[in-house]
Amino acid sequence: MLTNAQRDIIKSTVPLLETGGEMLTSHFYKLLLAENPQVRPLFNQAHQTSGVQQRALANGVLQYARHIDQLEALGPLAAQIVNKHVALQVQPEHYPIVGACLLRAISEVLGPEIATGPVIEAWGAAYQQLADLLVAEERQVYDRLAMAPGGWRGARPFRVVRKVPESAEITSFYVEPVDGERVADFAPGQYIGLRLTIDGEEIRRNYSLSAAPNGHSYRISVKREPGGRASNFLHDHVSKGSTLDLFPPAGEFTLQDGTGPVAVISGGVGITPTLAIAETALTAGRSVVFIHYARNEQVHAFGGLLDDWTARYPQLQAYVVYEHVDSADKRTPDAVGRPTFEQLRQWLPDDEAFNAYFLGPKPFMGFVKRTLRDLGQPDERCRYEFFGPAEALD
Repeated sequence: MLTNAQRDIIKSTVPLLETGGEMLTSHFYKLLLAENPQVRPLFNQAHQTSGVQQRALANGVLQYARHIDQLEALGPLAAQIVNKHVALQVQPEHYPIVGACLLRAISEVLGPEIATGPVIEAWGAAYQQLADLLVAEERQVYDRLAMAPGGWRGARPFRVVRKVPESAEITSFYVEPVDGERVADFAPGQYIGLRLTIDGEEIRRNYSLSAAPNGHSYRISVKREPGGRASNFLHDHVSKGSTLDLFPPAGEFTLQDGTGPVAVISGGVGITPTLAIAETALTAGRSVVFIHYARNEQVHAFGGLLDDWTARYPQLQAYVVYEHVDSADKRTPDAVGRPTFEQLRQWLPDDEAFNAYFLGPKPFMGFVKRTLRDLGQPDERCRYEFFGPAEALD
């Protein structure tokens, strides 16, 4: 347990984290991944290369240090970490490895004049406090998932029963469990963890579940990313009949209970979890405004599904915006160009009690969040999630 003196030491390091946190976390990842191959499958190398993983961890460490006296003030950050860990199957034995590398990175980056014995001891105690909290929370989630109808623990083999191109970039994979048993329901908006072996190397990724729960199968819809090892492997080497290892569903970006109106706003492949949210809300009789932004018709996925929903559900209002149009396009979008304040002002529900769900590239989500706030939408009725490590939009 942290002593008061150790809490004071942690808080005193906040200025250092504000200015040099990313350097610290970059060195931490270098140590962790170079010397501990058993944890490499838990990390996306693309996020390492871009620096997004380092920035996300630096922000997390900073927030933890700032709120060391009031961990409840971390808000949704802890829940986001737990869900990401569960989807990738982080286990208790991983925490000592991470802790040792973090303390070593603190010592080596800050140097002996700053990283004194008491500082290292304080951060060791602080890390253990956080690790104990996360391990306990994750154990509860693992147990709940295993005991749920159709649930399981660890990896479960699923067979690809359909592979459907949805656009020039996105392909859907419909999977059913090899054992033929029920699959766990999930909250619309959640994702699953996927374990792949590519060129002899284990890789784990999270993919949103893009269709409402049905008890017997799942659908993920994967965008081919330039240089993306997992997405290109799925597109090029996984077909009908292939077997994939799935971890149970997780995630905090979920449709909230209620009967009120729903607005889903997506950009690009951000459409995938909003499909499950919209489908579930529509079948429950809730009114839905569906707004989607795509670069052009060729990369616009699920246009046919949206047409079908529009015909079947009178309470659905759907809008599509293309950044560019071509004379050969068969579909006429509702607008052309970049997202605008006026579009959302006109299209969002008139009912002030609606809940908004949005997902897409970070600049797109930043725009949507600012616009919703300018339109008077309370933050507690706005929900969003990042693909990959969580970052700040503000």
